[in-house]
Amino acid sequence: MAKTTSFRKLIKDETQIDFLSKGRLALKMSAAVLVICVLSLAIRGMNFGLDFTGGTVIEVGYPQPVEIPPIRETLQKAGFTEAQAQHFGTSSDVLIRIAPRPAANSADVSSQVLAALKTIEGGQKAEMRRVEFVGPQVGEELVEDGGLAMLLALIGILIYVALRFEWRLAVGTIAATAHDVVFTIGLFSLFRVEFDLTVLAAVLAVIGYSVNDTVVVLDRIRENFRKLRRGTPKEIMNISINETLSRTIMTSLTTLLACIVLYLFGGPVMQGFSIAMIVGIVVGTYSSIYIASAGALELGLKRDDLLIKVKEAADDRP
Repeated sequence: MAKTTSFRKLIKDETQIDFLSKGRLALKMSAAVLVICVLSLAIRGMNFGLDFTGGTVIEVGYPQPVEIPPIRETLQKAGFTEAQAQHFGTSSDVLIRIAPRPAANSADVSSQVLAALKTIEGGQKAEMRRVEFVGPQVGEELVEDGGLAMLLALIGILIYVALRFEWRLAVGTIAATAHDVVFTIGLFSLFRVEFDLTVLAAVLAVIGYSVNDTVVVLDRIRENFRKLRRGTPKEIMNISINETLSRTIMTSLTTLLACIVLYLFGGPVMQGFSIAMIVGIVVGTYSSIYIASAGALELGLKRDDLLIKVKEAADDRP
């Protein structure tokens, strides 16, 4: 009779990093960081951009392509220190956003901006094409709608994981997703990075990315609990994390590289979006292991919790 393959030998060819040995320490560190983020949100609030605070939107057209940096420098020298400028459609069209100024109306602001732009070399032929004023009330509605969008996304995920996973794994998934959102938003509050609609879109993308990564890991955990008959829950969960490690690294690394390139070459307009994505990818990968998996282990997840329950057929014999 062939000798029974030992549990250690069964996994000897696999990566054997003991992630969960630091599970409790990671949970405590994450809890401390989240407390700091929540306190920052409560005390300092968010540094909202023009999309949420309101302001004046000005579209300017040039007969030839123009560079954005000289336009930004000119606007800052003219007193518009919070002005945002970006190409709009083509390299000869520029969209400028000006923070709200209580003492001036949109007509005065647009005239001052156009006068400043004409001082740039070749700017004499600049043409004002559109001027729009976004009131504070619209900004407040966007804040409410953005918060509602995140809340609905989290509720949808809550329903999904509650139906798909055993309750301990579901709690771990929800905790990991909430952890990623609070951490990302808290970082923007803590360092006073501007929060606009593009950052909100990034946060919603982070929610989806975090859930996807977590579900892959937890699916493998559930599969191995049913397949491997030896080993403690901690050992089986470590095996599962190691088995999905190559996929996690490849997915996270390629996405992270794309976001880093976007941060370096996307210009100031895309910096907030790329920062949120970079933070979300790193934290989302971390939370899949140390929040979702370690959290489920701390809640007492066992093999019996994930085994398929087979109902015994009734004995109909007389």
